[in-house]
Amino acid sequence: MLPSNHPSEDRRSSATCLPGRGGVLFAVFDGHAGAACAHAVSQRLFYYIAVATLPLRTLAELERAVEEERAVPPLLEWHKYPQDHSYPDGGAMPFHSLRNYWQERLEGEEEDNQDCGRLSSALINAFRRLDYDLSVEAQVHLSTSSPRRVSLPGEALSLSSPLRVALSGCTACVAHVSNSVLHVANLGDSRAVLGVQDPEGRWSAVSLTNDHNAQNPDELQRILGEHPPSECRTVVRHDRLLGLLLPFRAFGDVRFKWNIEMLSRVYETRPDVLSAVSEAVRTPPPHYLTPPYLSAQPEVTRHHITPSDKFLVLATDGLWELMHRQTVIQLVGEQLTGLQQQRPIIPGMGVTLGSLQRLLLERRGRVLSVLEDLNAATHLLRHALGDDGYGAVAPNRLMKMLSLPAELARRYRDDITITVIHLNEPDL
Repeated sequence: MLPSNHPSEDRRSSATCLPGRGGVLFAVFDGHAGAACAHAVSQRLFYYIAVATLPLRTLAELERAVEEERAVPPLLEWHKYPQDHSYPDGGAMPFHSLRNYWQERLEGEEEDNQDCGRLSSALINAFRRLDYDLSVEAQVHLSTSSPRRVSLPGEALSLSSPLRVALSGCTACVAHVSNSVLHVANLGDSRAVLGVQDPEGRWSAVSLTNDHNAQNPDELQRILGEHPPSECRTVVRHDRLLGLLLPFRAFGDVRFKWNIEMLSRVYETRPDVLSAVSEAVRTPPPHYLTPPYLSAQPEVTRHHITPSDKFLVLATDGLWELMHRQTVIQLVGEQLTGLQQQRPIIPGMGVTLGSLQRLLLERRGRVLSVLEDLNAATHLLRHALGDDGYGAVAPNRLMKMLSLPAELARRYRDDITITVIHLNEPDL
């Protein structure tokens, strides 16, 4: 993760699902109008996915543990990195919302043992339910407010403030890997791109996501079709939703979802929260006639992993604004090949010291250009910022891009968050 905003509005998460069908989850989140929504969703979405995918009998065991005030067995094993943002306890309200979700599953569903299509629908339900809960929690918080209420010290500034979370927003791109099947759920304009290697060693980039913005004709038609023809000139202006928001799908952003009466109440009664969020959020959107304008329904892709599928790159739009997907896959593929060529050589019978030296020198020459970094994500960042136009890194350019002051960095690039998931590579 490389920030340009201060603080960064990007987040990332990775975890192993412990009970039920299992699997590993990876995700990147791109926040806007502040980091509050991305921070909350990065903490909570995986729990909603776990609840959406667990067998009902497991959910019943969880409910009994809560009722009997016993310890609830963990749903996730988080994989954290030293530089990751800390995740403090979210408090009683997020747990209450999650428990309501599994209770409704217990009351309204029958056990489904068919895996085909089950995970895709579970991912969609988890996304939509978390967004619904973020909205409800903000409305509950708003209902306890009195006009011109004065906040407790630090309350409006807290990243966990329900209103602040709901007024900001974030996109999300989630990958779930289990039993050689990959599901990708995407909301917004982050991307998941698969690195595929053919038998001749050539690399190709396979996109597993579509951008949800004005550059996607199908998405543009979807937005226009959900509102009256009289709004055809105002729903999307300057390639932005109501002239303001670039992604057409996102968590939070309730000022594109709530009715006008609810929004008016926010602007009339919570100046404390409005003063703590991005300036762009402090006034109602123009031409706000037939909400909701923004969706939190992800687009889900299912892919069976084959031996030629070597890795998956998840990244926020900050990377894709700087590099084409084929360049990204080529760089990671060459770096991966270089690492493989560094494995020990076991000489056969009859190999002389001279021939072994020649072999080592040849191997060294092949890999020097791709071993700048052992970490694939760092390798991509180095090339994204320091590319000299000929496929190499210009050290001076890289140094200048990394040393830009915070107030200038945002003019040149966005926050960049990258996760590279190696497939069919047991040694990595």
